[in-house]
Amino acid sequence: MTEAVEIEVTCPSAEEADRLSRRLVEARLVACAQVGAPLQSRYWWQGAVETAEEWPLVLKTRADLFEKVADEIRIHHPYETPAILGRAIAFIDPATRDWIEASAAPDA
Repeated sequence: MTEAVEIEVTCPSAEEADRLSRRLVEARLVACAQVGAPLQSRYWWQGAVETAEEWPLVLKTRADLFEKVADEIRIHHPYETPAILGRAIAFIDPATRDWIEASAAPDA
């Protein structure tokens, strides 16, 4: 049984979130990519507090693909240091888990 994870990262625009999500789904590194509504982020960056509008991207994939997905995000994301967060899914419907396992299959 494969463990599933959700990976979250924010993007600077809806277009960027769409581009990155499409790349990851088409490469079959993730089963699903959900682009959320814009939100306001406030963060410390290079000695100053910054504020930006960002679009959250939530990705569903297999736990063993986390590093491959993170590598693709780092390569193709416009931020110097995108915040890539992964969370194990503790409870999941078996049919959903099976779908993620079958769909997130880059070697298929």
